[in-house]
Amino acid sequence: MGDNMKRPFGISFEFFYQVFSLVVTMIIVHAAYVGVVRPRGDAILAQQAAAMQKDKSAAGERSIYVLIYDWEQEAEIILALWALAIMGFKWMMILRQRALLNRDFIPLAEGVRILPDDTRELARQVQALPEPQRRALLPRALLAGLQRFNTTRSVQDVSSAVHAYCDAEGERLESELSMIRYIAWAIPSIGFLGTVRGIGDALNQAHQAIEGDIFGVTRSLGVAFNSTLIALLVSLLLMFVLHQLQRLQERFILDTEDYCEEKLTQRLQAN
Repeated sequence: MGDNMKRPFGISFEFFYQVFSLVVTMIIVHAAYVGVVRPRGDAILAQQAAAMQKDKSAAGERSIYVLIYDWEQEAEIILALWALAIMGFKWMMILRQRALLNRDFIPLAEGVRILPDDTRELARQVQALPEPQRRALLPRALLAGLQRFNTTRSVQDVSSAVHAYCDAEGERLESELSMIRYIAWAIPSIGFLGTVRGIGDALNQAHQAIEGDIFGVTRSLGVAFNSTLIALLVSLLLMFVLHQLQRLQERFILDTEDYCEEKLTQRLQAN
């Protein structure tokens, strides 16, 4: 869990998961667009065009199928679902590691002190854990603290070692959110591209509006506004979930330090 289950060639299981989830998301969303969204959107747009030919003041139907019709919205939805899948994976991994905080990896009676000579046996108990658990932050931090105490016989050094391990893990978790931040930035950018494309198409059809056919212009302006609207909505959702994930990670790091302080550092006795 600590190294995201490394696979051959140094590629982690999380990388395979991200690639797989992207492919699956693209297939599902595109199939939904081909089978449902675009056929229904085409029907609604055809009705709107016919209505405008009869009555220039006819109001177009506000349909979700038209709102998400274009390829910009499809790309935004794919990226949003992909980011949610990645965050769901990270959320699950953190919860699995948090569950270890409910276990007692240093089973000593209340009031029993840990001497430097005791650390080897306690360290062996931690090292005997199954491989997935041994890679988690809590066992690694405990093992680092025990080994440091055996070497230096300094309680302060143990506290520093545990703190350094937790800080390093916190930085690693933070850095692994960079892909999600990039997606959260890319989605509004795609929405802006849709805005530029829609306005450009509307300008190219300005002569039709002068001649009385305003449907093409209104349709192109709809592309411009709809792509930005969907981008902003999904970005708001992503940023909310991202902040909740960051909060969960920060609490996990702090709770791990508290566990090590309570179960290890406070029980150490140098002499």
